[in-house]
Amino acid sequence: MGFAGSVSAVNTGGVIQRSCSFQCLEENPTHCRTWAHWRIVISVVCVDYPRPELEDTVNFLEAAALSASFRSSPRPARPLEVVIAGAGLAGLSTAKYLADAGHKPILLEARDVLGGKVAAWKDNDGDWYETGLHIFFGAYPNVQNLFGELGINDRLQWKEHSMIFAMPEKPGEFSRFDFPEVLPAPLNGIWAILRNNEMLTWPEKVRFAIGLLPAMVGGQAYVEAQDGVTVKEWMKRQGVPDRVNDEVFIAMSKALNFINPDELSMQCILIALNRFLQEKHGSKMAFLDGNPPERLCTPIVDHIQSLGGRVQLNSRIQKIELNPDKTVKQFVLSNGNVIRGDVYVFATPVDILKLQLPPSWKEISYFTRLEKLVGVPVINVHIWFDRKLKNTYDHLLFSRSPLLSVYADMSVTCKEYYDPNKSMLELVFAPAEEWISRSDSEIIDATMEELAKLFPDEIAADQSKAKIIKYHVVKTPRSVYKTVPDCEPCRPLQRSPIEGFYLAGDYTKQKYLASMEGAVLSGKLCAQAIMQDYESLQARASRSSLAEPAVAQ
Repeated sequence: MGFAGSVSAVNTGGVIQRSCSFQCLEENPTHCRTWAHWRIVISVVCVDYPRPELEDTVNFLEAAALSASFRSSPRPARPLEVVIAGAGLAGLSTAKYLADAGHKPILLEARDVLGGKVAAWKDNDGDWYETGLHIFFGAYPNVQNLFGELGINDRLQWKEHSMIFAMPEKPGEFSRFDFPEVLPAPLNGIWAILRNNEMLTWPEKVRFAIGLLPAMVGGQAYVEAQDGVTVKEWMKRQGVPDRVNDEVFIAMSKALNFINPDELSMQCILIALNRFLQEKHGSKMAFLDGNPPERLCTPIVDHIQSLGGRVQLNSRIQKIELNPDKTVKQFVLSNGNVIRGDVYVFATPVDILKLQLPPSWKEISYFTRLEKLVGVPVINVHIWFDRKLKNTYDHLLFSRSPLLSVYADMSVTCKEYYDPNKSMLELVFAPAEEWISRSDSEIIDATMEELAKLFPDEIAADQSKAKIIKYHVVKTPRSVYKTVPDCEPCRPLQRSPIEGFYLAGDYTKQKYLASMEGAVLSGKLCAQAIMQDYESLQARASRSSLAEPAVAQ
């Protein structure tokens, strides 16, 4: 038997615990007189930052009250069968809250995987690759409530309250905005900005602050009024220096909507800033501890099914068939089966909805306005390297690269993807409009050229340093809708003018961005609208059942 002793240390941030144990290789410990007789065993354990205190914020309480309204509502005398197209977060959310209220959702997903824009797949090696790099913010009250309702709060890995930007002019270096825990909002955000002197000078900070004053004074009314101007136009109008755009807002625009500031509506930026600066933990970030379909979507499906709902994969809708009065008769699937219900919901991306619209609906202004809403192309890149990269953090990183938006070393940030010996970088390639049709190898070559600037000592474009073991490129030709000026009036309410037909999706009308939070909230609002219309929907269902028995295959 060998003799063992150990020491341990925890870094000041509480992120990493290192334990170092000394184990004697001799049978008799008294013979262990030199280091040759010992081996040192070092283990590294990731320790997340504590979950922030979100429960007492106004937005969290508002979201919790909306969730509670479904559970506490009177049980329907006759539950509605609600057919929902799309098992992304919007469709899952709609189905979950309708089930909470006592109704019977039938959720149809075209693909063989849950999640929509948060879908992920496992390759032949057992490694996961995802549709996007998904970050959960403290300013996502409906998402945070959903995690709590499902009992999976422990699946979010919270990171230190910082925003970290790469410095292209100083390859291999980063600039940080650190939000102190001891200060309330918005002082913690102001402190983070004032303390950072690497990206903006003091005169630039002052002029930027003066430019933001109208937004701070004018509140929500001012924010909504900025939908008609781009970020770049707004900054010029407010006298904000161009360098603020170059240093900060190009990175923010690409992270929020995958496009540059000369296209993005200023309203999008102001909504994000309002959430991040007005809530103490609004900009604090968390990573999911594994792949989204299993770690987030499956618990929602289990909840739906436990309450009598159904979820069907590989159920692609081919056509929306109508009754003579232009209401929905049934959904026809690509396999020829038909699905009928009392109520119908489309929770797909807006581009898919537009392809499925019946001709007689296209003349209705509610639907014609959707033409302005077009999904933006985005590419998600995963690269596995043959070594552990050092020039990275256990955090989301803003690349400030002309081709890349944000990235993270998922082998560090995510428990399921953790690897002590090799790195897996997940990167958002944006703007992607000019690249979406190019080959995967071209995209990887361009990504490696940018990574050589971010990791000058570790990565070379020709792979003479870190070598690629494998990669996956996931292209989404139409992702979240492109938030260009004057889109806001085109976003539809969840209740359509067609009786018994509703919409859900982050593009529909809700107060958050096109995001996971927006998708979940849209589903709750859709479920709420259906509940509000219960009496008329129930009466309609009764008339239909007398005319023709309902069929579901």
